[in-house]
Amino acid sequence: MFNQQPAERFWTRHVWLTHGLGLFLCLLTPLSLLAQSAEESAKAPRKLVYKVEAEYPLDLQRARIGGVVRLDVLVTPKGTPDKISVVGGNPILVETAIRAVKKWKWAAADSGTTVRVNVLFDSTR
Repeated sequence: MFNQQPAERFWTRHVWLTHGLGLFLCLLTPLSLLAQSAEESAKAPRKLVYKVEAEYPLDLQRARIGGVVRLDVLVTPKGTPDKISVVGGNPILVETAIRAVKKWKWAAADSGTTVRVNVLFDSTR
């Protein structure tokens, strides 16, 4: 490295500089995402005030078909569910879970929020 010509030294420095800058930016991006998610988690989650248990279909209980249905619920400022979207879970149980969650109530807030809801259908009961 010390016995290189000026042009070779330039390209060596250039490579180190660009790679170093790229590495720095790659490390900086996740840090900003962590700071953003920390701000979001600093907000207290909406408190669930009223919950209706989902009706577990008897046929599915007997067949020991269960699991968790994951839903994203857009809760209005008044605390009622507005839009419900399915994130995952057993497709047979989705409609029953949505029917129950539509009856839930959350505490009132200044603005609407999205809440992740897990509805458990336990086949071991």
